[in-house]
Amino acid sequence: MQHIGFVVFPEFQVMGFTAITAFEVANLIAGEPFYEVTLLSEAGGPVRSSAGFNVETEAFGDRSFDTLFIGAGHELHPASAKLIDYMRRAVRTSQRIAAPCIGAFSLAEAGLLDGRRVSTHWQFAPELQARFPGLKVEQDRIYIVDGPIWTSAGMTATIDLALAMVEHDLGVEVARSVARKLVVYHRRTGGQSQFSALLELDPKSDRIQNALNYAKAHLRNELSVEELAAVARLSPRQFSRAFRSETGQSPAKAIEHLRVEAARELIGAGRHSMDEIAGETGFADRERMRRAFLRVLGQPPQTIRRHARTAAQAQA
Repeated sequence: MQHIGFVVFPEFQVMGFTAITAFEVANLIAGEPFYEVTLLSEAGGPVRSSAGFNVETEAFGDRSFDTLFIGAGHELHPASAKLIDYMRRAVRTSQRIAAPCIGAFSLAEAGLLDGRRVSTHWQFAPELQARFPGLKVEQDRIYIVDGPIWTSAGMTATIDLALAMVEHDLGVEVARSVARKLVVYHRRTGGQSQFSALLELDPKSDRIQNALNYAKAHLRNELSVEELAAVARLSPRQFSRAFRSETGQSPAKAIEHLRVEAARELIGAGRHSMDEIAGETGFADRERMRRAFLRVLGQPPQTIRRHARTAAQAQA
């Protein structure tokens, strides 16, 4: 039997419980209680979730778990000294320690990620890398296993992480059956396709939104400020000022993000060469595309293509 400890704290995000559901379904499919989950907290007793309900927990103690999950919240808060001490002890006794989403920050504060590859929510990846330069944040990965440490992207990626554990423990057929039962992919292809560049910009006026829609549909064009301003029916100067005011970005940076997003989708499809993708998305050549990918995603297009091919082969 696999004994799993799941650490929670006040205002923890309940989406992390999807991992528990995956283990529950694995038990049903296996026909026996292979996984046993215990909720843990510093003091024990009831702990209030971000959704407003309480869960009953056991206090940290000397008990060892095969797997220790570190929960995450909506916002970053420093890990307590007691939690850091508990994680440092657990890494010596547990087979694996998992931290979905921004739970990776707690592991990093405990010094457990030094020199390791790690994933976290795309929005917090730059901060994780900046605060802890001794680790390697791979921003576009759904989950990463580096030795005994398992980390994943945003909260829904907790399912991917749990399915990978089920496959490791009980085999690929059980993991596939769990995925079918949950109506999710056994292995998601591509990377952290968790956000849209257009949604991230979220302009306030129809004029700027129309310009962005036009840009997304005409990425092969130069998409100069003059061209976009004409679509928005503003002067170039008015357009640049309004665009930055409404989106918080310059037009050039926003267009680069749109191009990178479109190129990443084509790379994941695997039907075009890098030169064709660069031309189709307006980068003109693959070197410009490579530099843009490094700025936006922190890794080159070749790495994303390699990950997509590996995931597709595993899914086959």
